Amino acid sequence: VQLQASGGGLVQAGGSLRLSCAASGRTFSFYVMGWFRQAPGKEREFVAAISYSGVSRYYADSVKGRFTIFRDNAKNTVYLQMNSLKPEDTAVYYCAVVQNENVRVGDYWGQGTLVTVSS
Repeated sequence: VQLQASGGGLVQAGGSLRLSCAASGRTFSFYVMGWFRQAPGKEREFVAAISYSGVSRYYADSVKGRFTIFRDNAKNTVYLQMNSLKPEDTAVYYCAVVQNENVRVGDYWGQGTLVTVSS
């Protein structure tokens, strides 16, 4: 599977962005999908994940209530709606196919998209 993330950019604190991740292949609906991020000088961290159907969603505590993950299986795309952005959300964001058993572990990765939140 190939993953293409987009939608990053520069936004002021309190603003919003929507990231998209388009997947190739006809088996997208079989994948549990996730978003991760890596801030400068830090390790990559889990942000959110969503089940095949979209019914189950998982979030890191740091983004709960501000970010929403959702997917459109007809478009082979997973999204990350980010609201009330903070400077500490600044990072390169990656989408990934994650493990069924542990959604915080990615198996296949797309290239990242940079999100910069100014104060």
